[in-house]
Amino acid sequence: MYSDINEPRQTLSKDAIRVWIIRETLEAGAGVVVLAVLLYLNHRFAWPAWIGWILYGLLVLDIGSMIWSWISSYFRYKNWRYDVNEEFLQMKLGVLNEKHSLVPMTKIQSVATEQGPILKKYRLCSVTVDTMGTSHTIPALPKEEAIALRNRIARYAKIREVRDC
Repeated sequence: MYSDINEPRQTLSKDAIRVWIIRETLEAGAGVVVLAVLLYLNHRFAWPAWIGWILYGLLVLDIGSMIWSWISSYFRYKNWRYDVNEEFLQMKLGVLNEKHSLVPMTKIQSVATEQGPILKKYRLCSVTVDTMGTSHTIPALPKEEAIALRNRIARYAKIREVRDC
């Protein structure tokens, strides 16, 4: 019934690491700014000492989280694989907890490409595939490759209408 299923081999763009690092830095930076304002207010209005200790602890955790996200971006890139054939969309990701997903083409309801401002800077797109119950995303592919992949998935799944990014 089904052909032999080989391990997925397609990789993401090398720029995915940069995109993830920039996104995580912006998110953590927003947290640092909020905590800095709260620390200033703590100093200005002489709040109880325990509030300052909690704010400093949160600041350390936020900075540690940002550094960990920089490191984990390399591992995420190294372990992210995908592949498409006429029967399945395969995605394999994860370092410690490996996840290998097989999405039958007959279950795919829609496929789209997405491009935010950071992805646009690096000429990348993400391909999102929706089924009845879930949504699967292949992040950070070169724009031309993402459009070709979206069209190929649509053709395999027999989806007539697709959007450009």
